[in-house]
Amino acid sequence: MTFQHRLSDQELVALLKTGNQAAFTEIYDRYWRIMYGHVYKMLLDEEESKDVIQELFSSLWISSDRIPDQLNLSGYLYVMAKNKVLNLIRKNKFQAAYLNSLAKFINESSTATMDELNERDLAAAIEREIQSLPPRMKQVFELSRKENLSYKEIAERLGISEETVKKQVHNSIKAIKHHLKTSGGAALLVLAFLR
Repeated sequence: MTFQHRLSDQELVALLKTGNQAAFTEIYDRYWRIMYGHVYKMLLDEEESKDVIQELFSSLWISSDRIPDQLNLSGYLYVMAKNKVLNLIRKNKFQAAYLNSLAKFINESSTATMDELNERDLAAAIEREIQSLPPRMKQVFELSRKENLSYKEIAERLGISEETVKKQVHNSIKAIKHHLKTSGGAALLVLAFLR
């Protein structure tokens, strides 16, 4: 049995305030199990409870010179422990909220960005295929799909038969689909507009 073991809490605190390591060790031995029990009841997590207790006693040692003279040591430690637990909970809630918010932002952003990129890439691929069509076929296709003219209107404008217009549009779509199929399956999803 050590000399410090026989001292009261107030006497231990007085020694602790002078930097007495043996007094700190006695306080730790006297109160760590009790404080751990309180902290564990609040957190229900063994590792986090151990971390809080470690931080509690580290803070006690580091700021020992600021401990009030006449205090109830067990009450003082309990309040410190409770405050550290509350800070941890706030920090964890903030981190969880931040991570959830960040994850949501990333999911929405990346989905929207990917959709935008896919649309842009696909539109560019379709436009390249349209531009590579033979001149007359390209002209017929653009009048049909970009200006939304009927076969009859195109036939009148170009002075050709409706059947020729129909064939030219059909062949254009077939050529574009073929080239897009070879460049990637994702492009096929948007080909509905080509029907």
